[in-house]
Amino acid sequence: MRWILIAVSALVVFFLVQMVWLSLVLAAEDRKTTGLGYYGLPLAERNRFRHWLRVRARLLAPILRVLGRPSSFSFAKTSFQHRGIAVPKGTCSPESFALADAYQAAAEDVFVATQMKCGTTWMLHVVYQVLRRGAGDLVETGSTLHAVCPWIEGRKTVSMADAPLVGSERPSRVIKTHLPASHCPYSPSSRYIYVARHPVSCFASCADFIAENAGRFTPPLDVIEAWYRSEEQMWWGTWPTHVGGWWDLSEDRDNVLFVTFEDMKRDLAGVVGRVVTFLDVAPLSQPELANVLEKCSFRYMQEHQEAFEMHPPHILAVDGEMFVRGTADRHLDVAEDARKRIMEWCAGRMSSGRFPLARTYPDVVA
Repeated sequence: MRWILIAVSALVVFFLVQMVWLSLVLAAEDRKTTGLGYYGLPLAERNRFRHWLRVRARLLAPILRVLGRPSSFSFAKTSFQHRGIAVPKGTCSPESFALADAYQAAAEDVFVATQMKCGTTWMLHVVYQVLRRGAGDLVETGSTLHAVCPWIEGRKTVSMADAPLVGSERPSRVIKTHLPASHCPYSPSSRYIYVARHPVSCFASCADFIAENAGRFTPPLDVIEAWYRSEEQMWWGTWPTHVGGWWDLSEDRDNVLFVTFEDMKRDLAGVVGRVVTFLDVAPLSQPELANVLEKCSFRYMQEHQEAFEMHPPHILAVDGEMFVRGTADRHLDVAEDARKRIMEWCAGRMSSGRFPLARTYPDVVA
């Protein structure tokens, strides 16, 4: 009996030590990835941080296994409310949203807006390469897109104040945002590019994202679906509200360009041409266009993920795959019953709006 008590006591002490160590690692991880703490480092130092985190994830595996139950995950616990929308904790904060609210959009600002997992990083890179006329050198210099392009409501990219202006013909601050049109800082002199994606493809990519980042805490797919269709819980608002709001703005304002992820997959050269015209820069030469298309290809960005990481590594996702599929028909991977529920929900929600759902995504209303 005595040895059993000793063993139990030792086990309790071991897990208490692990809990304390985990909290210290999480605090250090957050401190090392805020602002340019991670994205501003040279590639070799980013790799060293990843190795540091990988070792600690391995050593903390026992406590992560104990804590890691899908039932312990809660979107309510991982979110906070800001002006009527739910947003994720950690990557964002009330302070970062307050800074976004206070920001005065300027003539040099080019906002790239999307609902999450709809091609944000891809379009950011397209705009960056167009402004650099295909000579953008993130990969060559070991830099990262988020060291150049600030995420206005986020905590873990270059700040708005420190963001460099990109290009010489039209020096621009290229800004990432997931904010709905109702919340995004607006100026008639700024430019806004919005990318929409098939609602079920967006759901599938969101589910991949949650699984990638929650690890063993990942909730069942039906819980993710309920979150995705919830006005109160879905981060940055639901797909119908988000897409509908930005479509309306694009219809009413000349400084808003609306494209779809599927357009980019079908005809990237055509979308690049639209971006060139929209930003009012000189047409690209054939070599310049070829460079933009090569560097903005899915293959190129997947091969050089270190330059395009969408979020810094963390204890549950040290070696996350940033570009999982990137296909135009990602929605076909979703089970038929879930796909039907999401499409019927979208069709019902958008039936009285201005967005041309039947023309853009005819299968949703079929």
